[in-house]
Amino acid sequence: MDIRETPTAEAGMLIRRPVADVFEAIVDPAITTKFWFTHGSGRLDSGKEVRWEWRMYGVSTTVDVSEIVANEKIVMQWSDPRTTVVWTFTEMPDETTFLEVRNFGFAGNGDEQVKEAVGSTGGFTLVLAGAKAWLEQGLTLGLIGDRHPKGVPAN
Repeated sequence: MDIRETPTAEAGMLIRRPVADVFEAIVDPAITTKFWFTHGSGRLDSGKEVRWEWRMYGVSTTVDVSEIVANEKIVMQWSDPRTTVVWTFTEMPDETTFLEVRNFGFAGNGDEQVKEAVGSTGGFTLVLAGAKAWLEQGLTLGLIGDRHPKGVPAN
């Protein structure tokens, strides 16, 4: 990594579903709740603000969609302090999709930014694995809720 780059979380996964299905799974909270957050106030759309909740943790965030290109890309800002998340959907052979997520713009000093980027990479890796399991097999793995179970000290 070039030291002039800001720390960036990156995760990617091949999902054996058509790109339109994978895109819909991210923009439609009725689907996304099967593998990520527990409640979404509405679909993602350009210029729209939605609220996502993880009720098992008692946390939520506002998501502001700054750009959306159907079946290709979603650019959004979220969290506090705000960071940018870019979802890229690449249509692959045999009705498969490569879904890539980049999260950047972390606040703090260099060490704090790196810590946030590493944590975000782990989180998005779980989201993509959960999306793959749901979209390919119809399985709800509970990865996000099981990441920080009650009784285990926070790291």
